[in-house]
Amino acid sequence: MIWYPFTNQEDAPPPIHIERGNAEFVFDKNGKRYIDAISSWWTMVHGHNHPHIKDKIIAQLNLLDHVMLADFTHTPAAELAEKLIAVNNGYFKKVFYSDNGSTAVEVMLKLAVQYWHNIGQKDKNIFIKFDTAYHGDTIGSMSVAASSIFTQPFTPLLFETKTFFYPRQGEDEANGINEKILEDIELYLKENHRRIAGIVLEPLVAAAGGMVFGAQTALKRIYSLSRKYDVLLLFDEVFTGMGRTGKMFAYQKVDVFPDIIALSKGLTGGVLPLAATLVTERIHKAFISKDPSKTFYHGHTMTGNPLASSAALASLEIFEKDNVLEKVALLEKYLKDALQNLQTKYPSKITNTRALGSVAAFDLLRSEGKTGYVFSQTQSIKAKAVEAGIILRPLGNVIYVTPPYLIQDSSLDKIFSVIDYIVETYES
Repeated sequence: MIWYPFTNQEDAPPPIHIERGNAEFVFDKNGKRYIDAISSWWTMVHGHNHPHIKDKIIAQLNLLDHVMLADFTHTPAAELAEKLIAVNNGYFKKVFYSDNGSTAVEVMLKLAVQYWHNIGQKDKNIFIKFDTAYHGDTIGSMSVAASSIFTQPFTPLLFETKTFFYPRQGEDEANGINEKILEDIELYLKENHRRIAGIVLEPLVAAAGGMVFGAQTALKRIYSLSRKYDVLLLFDEVFTGMGRTGKMFAYQKVDVFPDIIALSKGLTGGVLPLAATLVTERIHKAFISKDPSKTFYHGHTMTGNPLASSAALASLEIFEKDNVLEKVALLEKYLKDALQNLQTKYPSKITNTRALGSVAAFDLLRSEGKTGYVFSQTQSIKAKAVEAGIILRPLGNVIYVTPPYLIQDSSLDKIFSVIDYIVETYES
């Protein structure tokens, strides 16, 4: 019997048994079709069962299924590393593979701490994090996440961090809240920079924290502060990477330059587990030594698996040959128009409509105009959507859509028709 993740063991509804998938659709064992409006936890950026990815995996399987990536290497992992460096315009110099977003972040944190250790600044081991953060479920990734129901039982295991409010796009920019946050960050850095290893954040969109959109001006300021006070800037691009925001990576949209980034989810088009942590030359140089204590002693059994690496190469080829980023720009326009229509129709029920790239979200208003997480609403919203053939997974009172990039307009029309019904029948 399966113990399903993030699932109440007492009264959760039975899971839907999915038999097959194609493009933006999945089909259950009874043949019912569902539109996957969230790309299966934000991974299936090209849709389900993309033929090019399948062909590349099959071809690789006929050559090599797996070999450990220590003392050995293989073509798909080597080619993928070159390609990832290329799509980052050569800014990063080395790629460290793992197998999911949590481990990519864990690697990022360990590299940051050991970087300072290797260059003789062993006191720099505290991270700055933000109140909307979710970076995964390993101990390190939970340590740099916001305190929540997900992390509270493990508090005794978590290492020291300092939390600030995430500088939000919109009203917080206009009313001076972001400026106060940035002033507080600078004051903390000024007093404690000799102990700060790095600043960890999700650039532009804090996903699991409620699809909170970050202010670009604030992100640029945080970048400047990291340079002024000599702390590392670490970007979790597990969600925002691979075209999600309209650029291949979110940092490219704002023209800031992190020291390390973590990638996963859409890296293989969602088909196989793979993650990558990319570092600049500055970081890598600190590990080049004959001294064994400066070696990065970290690894995963399936690191750089040939099949997953081949899937990722195929995914990147699809981005190129199908002009995917241009299609994300068109998708963004559709999403903005759809949200505007909802806001106009239901001004007393929804607020904070927002769209960027392939991400669209809004907050359902609660009594007294409140927004944010109310988990009691989640199951009823999901149930209404599933009944209508749409897969949604609200974040409390936040309804969001993150569809495959090549989704048909007819499917988008159906998604927003169902969302319209959900909002119409919603009672706070």
